[in-house]
Amino acid sequence: MEELDANVSSSEGFGVAEKVALLIFISAVILMAILGNLLVMVAVCRDRQLRKIKTNYFIVSLAFADLLVSVLVMPFGAIELVQDNWIYGEIFCLVRTSLDVLLTTASILHLCCISLDRYYAICCQPLVYRNKMTPLRIALMLGGCWTIPTFISFLPIMQGWNSIGILDLIQQRQFNKASNSTYCVFMVNKPYAITCSVVAFYIPFLLMVLAYYRIYITAREHARQIRILQRAGAPTEGRHHPDQHSTHRMKTETKAAKTLCIIMGCFCLCWAPFFVTNIVDPFINYTVPEQLWTAFLWLGYINSGLNPFLYAFLNKSFRRAFLIILCCGDERYRRPSILGQTVPCSTTTINGSTHVLRYTVLRNGHHQEHEKLPIHNDPESQESCF
Repeated sequence: MEELDANVSSSEGFGVAEKVALLIFISAVILMAILGNLLVMVAVCRDRQLRKIKTNYFIVSLAFADLLVSVLVMPFGAIELVQDNWIYGEIFCLVRTSLDVLLTTASILHLCCISLDRYYAICCQPLVYRNKMTPLRIALMLGGCWTIPTFISFLPIMQGWNSIGILDLIQQRQFNKASNSTYCVFMVNKPYAITCSVVAFYIPFLLMVLAYYRIYITAREHARQIRILQRAGAPTEGRHHPDQHSTHRMKTETKAAKTLCIIMGCFCLCWAPFFVTNIVDPFINYTVPEQLWTAFLWLGYINSGLNPFLYAFLNKSFRRAFLIILCCGDERYRRPSILGQTVPCSTTTINGSTHVLRYTVLRNGHHQEHEKLPIHNDPESQESCF
């Protein structure tokens, strides 16, 4: 979010070496965000298993929002930061600022939706999940992620509601007579600062904390059940007992919850300093240093390139899809079900859903791997292994 983005003469006084170092760092952030988010989108589009997982629709939409931030927002902010001057005019300054608020708010709303999706998937029975996360509801949630931010971005900013009562201060900061520079200044009054911050950050953050707290409690209970099963001597190799499949599901859920918590934690670490400062600054007469605003703003931008790397390192399904794309479809990284032959073995019931157990025999004949295939469309059984 471009809040007070150019309070900015933050690069004033930078030497040539400092500007070169700053430009290299900013270019690396932008390139990382563009390539990483493109990779996520391509991976889901090309991988049939990833497309089956409902959560990934939110992840693709989130990647698209972050991609737009890296293409439509960051480059212009980087140019102004390095040149210490805004050369694109007042109207485009408002458009760029509106896009910044829109896209960064959309990002956190997507993460809020992901946390709710995981709450229903992990803390509720499969039938409840299917009833709650229908295709229509997912479409409405995605639509809300993109529609709600317009009411705190383009509408108030283009109408000038954010600047009511502080126009004189904005005009003073738009021009630097000493250096004859113009800046894209975006300052907000108290009502807009509170409304924008509450809608864009604090309400979604509260919902995510509540959802992940419930997920944590459920995961802890599952971990306790796993220990009980292990002490009871549940088989770990060979033919699979139904309890072992319950154990596998519990472990998958627990790891998925930890991964998504890490992703949410990184987002909060990147954006919380900005939003705390954003809501405090109008009440202390806009005395927050310009350099601090710029640092917090670009800390938030870094998050747009961070999520793809979290997926790559922590999500086995995404990691496999990334390797297939980057290695031009190398057969070594494809799923065993593609490489081998499968033979159904038996059926079992988990959480009220019937599954087929099958073994995959690789061509070398030295390795066997089991899978459970849902007879019914159970979204829990289709969840990716984090």
